[in-house]
Amino acid sequence: MSVEIRIKNRLARVELLERNDNLLKIKVDEMIYHVDLMHTTGGTFSILEGGRSWNIELIPKQEPRKYTAYTYYETYDVEVIDAEARYLLNRGGGGPATGEKSIRSPMPGKVVKILVREGDAVTHGQTAIILSAMKMESEYKAPFDGKVHKVHVGEGDIVEGNQPLIEFEA
Repeated sequence: MSVEIRIKNRLARVELLERNDNLLKIKVDEMIYHVDLMHTTGGTFSILEGGRSWNIELIPKQEPRKYTAYTYYETYDVEVIDAEARYLLNRGGGGPATGEKSIRSPMPGKVVKILVREGDAVTHGQTAIILSAMKMESEYKAPFDGKVHKVHVGEGDIVEGNQPLIEFEA
């Protein structure tokens, strides 16, 4: 299972590699961590990693997948971007406010049609690619007005979940 987590301007890809009760092996971007994670009370978690200890309280916000995280001295706004969130973001075109500069596949599927080429000018919400997954075709749109920087796939390609498909630049 893999998700992206946004804290401030940092977007990290987090993948659960192994789990044995409270002991987790996770990959954050390219780094592997062995973590002892315990849910203590309410939204509070105790985390042990590399001889260090943290207590973190997660408070859900009104919007789905968004939290406020409280540590000893800091407060962070946290957003979890899972397959469903990526799907919704790509379907609607994320926009510059989200910081998204690419379209990624929300789940495994097949590229049906690519409607843009590298160097093409695009407008926010313009359909850029069509994917087929779970016997449904879905259109994915440019996240902002700009230019196609890179197309990573071709028509007929099989894609994995969270795979970059098209990158854009302002």
